[in-house]
Amino acid sequence: TVSANAQEKPSTGDLYEGLTRKITYDRMIPPYGLEVSFNKTVHVIFPSAVRYVDLGSMDIIAGKADGSENVIRLKAAVRGFEKETNFSVITDEGGFYSFNVKYADEPLKLNVEMKDFIHDGEAVNRPNNSLEIYLSELGNESPKVVNLIMKSIYKSDKREIKHIGSKRFGVQYLLKGIYTYNGFLYF
Repeated sequence: TVSANAQEKPSTGDLYEGLTRKITYDRMIPPYGLEVSFNKTVHVIFPSAVRYVDLGSMDIIAGKADGSENVIRLKAAVRGFEKETNFSVITDEGGFYSFNVKYADEPLKLNVEMKDFIHDGEAVNRPNNSLEIYLSELGNESPKVVNLIMKSIYKSDKREIKHIGSKRFGVQYLLKGIYTYNGFLYF
């Protein structure tokens, strides 16, 4: 009788029978569309190192490009797979990227650069309330704040500390300053 009832009444998608709230579109992070092939590799370049990758099915395979932390190579594991699949990526700076993937004999885009959408000045396909991913090494600190602090230290290029450094085998390093913010040391 359970299967008979299921056939009579179309599913509303509410598995908890009214105890849940609907997820509205302004809460959704829209996925990017990507095509993959069995014979060609698609490379996706992210603005920072890739920390996590999840593949939606075994129809696709992915891995970091050799010698690079921010490039994912993606390929079809099954020639001509029919159903669309997906994959998601989390980066070191706390970015979350979602992709819908379908098979194409000749993918239109073989190399895709994922820019920093918050600062690139173009209209973006992300919700205004998009949240970043927090990383365990940074505790409660935002990876984007840490990134901005590091960029500002690098750009200021001030030398607050003198005579701490080393030069050996043609490589030199100098400590220019030690900074603190919310219990983290930056140098």
